[in-house]
Amino acid sequence: MTQVSFYLFEKSTERQVESACRLCRKILNQHPQIWWYCTDSEIQNELDDKLWSFDPNSFIPHGIDQSHSPVCISEQLPPSNDWIVFNFNNHALEQIQDFRHIIEIIENNETAKQLGREKFKTYRRLGIEPRTFKL
Repeated sequence: MTQVSFYLFEKSTERQVESACRLCRKILNQHPQIWWYCTDSEIQNELDDKLWSFDPNSFIPHGIDQSHSPVCISEQLPPSNDWIVFNFNNHALEQIQDFRHIIEIIENNETAKQLGREKFKTYRRLGIEPRTFKL
Protein backbone atom coordinates (compact mmCIF):
# COMPACT_ATOMS: atom_id res chain seq x y z
CA MET A 1 0.00 0.00 0.00
CA THR A 2 1.18 3.48 -0.83
CA GLN A 3 2.28 5.79 1.95
CA VAL A 4 1.89 9.56 1.76
CA SER A 5 3.84 11.83 4.11
CA PHE A 6 3.31 15.56 4.53
CA TYR A 7 6.10 17.66 6.04
CA LEU A 8 4.50 20.91 7.24
CA PHE A 9 6.61 23.89 8.16
CA GLU A 10 4.59 25.73 10.81
CA LYS A 11 7.24 28.06 12.18
CA SER A 12 10.29 27.70 9.94
CA THR A 13 10.65 29.81 6.83
CA GLU A 14 12.87 27.17 5.22
CA ARG A 15 12.17 26.75 1.54
CA GLN A 16 10.89 23.50 0.04
CA VAL A 17 14.10 23.07 -1.98
CA GLU A 18 16.33 23.13 1.11
CA SER A 19 14.02 20.86 3.09
CA ALA A 20 13.97 18.36 0.24
CA CYS A 21 17.77 18.18 0.19
CA ARG A 22 18.02 17.51 3.91
CA LEU A 23 15.23 14.93 3.88
CA CYS A 24 16.65 13.29 0.78
CA ARG A 25 20.06 12.84 2.40
CA LYS A 26 18.41 11.18 5.39
CA ILE A 27 16.20 8.86 3.27
CA LEU A 28 19.02 7.79 0.95
CA ASN A 29 20.65 5.96 3.87
CA GLN A 30 17.64 3.62 3.94
CA HIS A 31 16.30 3.73 0.37
CA PRO A 32 18.60 4.15 -2.66
CA GLN A 33 16.09 5.49 -5.19
CA ILE A 34 14.43 8.89 -4.88
CA TRP A 35 12.48 10.55 -7.67
CA TRP A 36 11.86 14.30 -7.59
CA TYR A 37 8.80 14.81 -9.76
CA CYS A 38 8.78 18.41 -10.99
CA THR A 39 7.29 19.75 -14.22
CA ASP A 40 8.73 23.28 -13.80
CA SER A 41 12.17 23.48 -15.46
CA GLU A 42 13.17 26.50 -13.36
CA ILE A 43 12.52 24.56 -10.13
CA GLN A 44 14.28 21.51 -11.61
CA ASN A 45 17.41 23.61 -12.14
CA GLU A 46 17.11 25.11 -8.66
CA LEU A 47 16.86 21.59 -7.15
CA ASP A 48 19.85 20.45 -9.20
CA ASP A 49 21.93 23.47 -8.09
CA LYS A 50 20.92 23.06 -4.44
CA LEU A 51 21.91 19.37 -4.40
CA TRP A 52 25.39 20.41 -5.54
CA SER A 53 25.83 23.09 -2.90
CA PHE A 54 23.70 22.46 0.19
CA ASP A 55 26.27 20.32 2.04
CA PRO A 56 29.94 20.85 1.21
CA ASN A 57 30.88 17.68 3.14
CA SER A 58 28.71 15.20 1.25
CA PHE A 59 27.63 14.88 -2.35
CA ILE A 60 24.31 13.34 -3.32
CA PRO A 61 24.53 11.71 -6.77
CA HIS A 62 21.70 13.07 -8.90
CA GLY A 63 20.73 14.27 -12.33
CA ILE A 64 17.90 15.68 -14.38
CA ASP A 65 16.21 12.82 -16.26
CA GLN A 66 18.95 10.42 -15.17
CA SER A 67 17.03 7.43 -13.84
CA HIS A 68 20.27 5.56 -13.07
CA SER A 69 21.16 8.17 -10.41
CA PRO A 70 20.11 7.67 -6.78
CA VAL A 71 18.16 10.95 -7.11
CA CYS A 72 16.41 11.65 -10.39
CA ILE A 73 14.82 15.04 -11.04
CA SER A 74 12.25 14.73 -13.82
CA GLU A 75 9.06 16.10 -15.31
CA GLN A 76 8.06 12.48 -15.95
CA LEU A 77 6.79 10.09 -13.33
CA PRO A 78 9.11 7.21 -12.36
CA PRO A 79 9.12 4.05 -14.52
CA SER A 80 8.46 1.71 -11.59
CA ASN A 81 7.18 1.77 -8.02
CA ASP A 82 10.66 1.20 -6.56
CA TRP A 83 11.10 4.94 -6.13
CA ILE A 84 10.18 7.24 -3.27
CA VAL A 85 8.55 10.21 -5.00
CA PHE A 86 8.88 13.81 -3.82
CA ASN A 87 6.05 15.76 -5.45
CA PHE A 88 7.04 19.33 -6.37
CA ASN A 89 3.86 20.04 -8.33
CA ASN A 90 0.71 21.88 -7.31
CA HIS A 91 -1.53 18.82 -7.44
CA ALA A 92 -1.66 15.44 -5.70
CA LEU A 93 -0.46 12.34 -7.52
CA GLU A 94 -3.62 10.44 -8.29
CA GLN A 95 -1.90 7.28 -9.60
CA ILE A 96 -1.17 6.26 -6.02
CA GLN A 97 -0.96 2.55 -6.80
CA ASP A 98 2.13 3.32 -8.93
CA PHE A 99 4.18 4.57 -5.98
CA ARG A 100 5.58 3.12 -2.77
CA HIS A 101 5.83 6.42 -0.90
CA ILE A 102 4.89 9.99 -1.86
CA ILE A 103 6.39 12.92 0.02
CA GLU A 104 4.83 16.39 0.06
CA ILE A 105 6.78 19.29 1.59
CA ILE A 106 4.61 22.28 2.50
CA GLU A 107 6.31 25.65 3.05
CA ASN A 108 5.16 28.11 5.69
CA ASN A 109 3.14 30.47 3.49
CA GLU A 110 -0.58 30.73 2.74
CA THR A 111 -0.35 29.71 -0.92
CA ALA A 112 1.62 26.55 -0.10
CA LYS A 113 -0.67 25.72 2.82
CA GLN A 114 -3.79 26.00 0.63
CA LEU A 115 -2.23 23.76 -2.04
CA GLY A 116 -1.24 21.32 0.71
CA ARG A 117 -4.81 21.20 2.04
CA GLU A 118 -6.13 20.40 -1.44
CA LYS A 119 -3.52 17.67 -1.92
CA PHE A 120 -4.34 16.21 1.51
CA LYS A 121 -8.07 16.07 0.64
CA THR A 122 -7.29 14.37 -2.67
CA TYR A 123 -5.20 11.65 -1.03
CA ARG A 124 -7.96 11.02 1.53
CA ARG A 125 -10.52 10.81 -1.27
CA LEU A 126 -8.28 8.18 -2.90
CA GLY A 127 -8.35 6.11 0.29
CA ILE A 128 -4.97 7.11 1.73
CA GLU A 129 -4.59 8.48 5.26
CA PRO A 130 -1.51 10.71 4.94
CA ARG A 131 0.98 10.94 7.79
CA THR A 132 1.79 14.48 8.89
CA PHE A 133 5.06 15.70 10.37
CA LYS A 134 4.97 19.24 11.76
CA LEU A 135 8.28 21.04 11.70
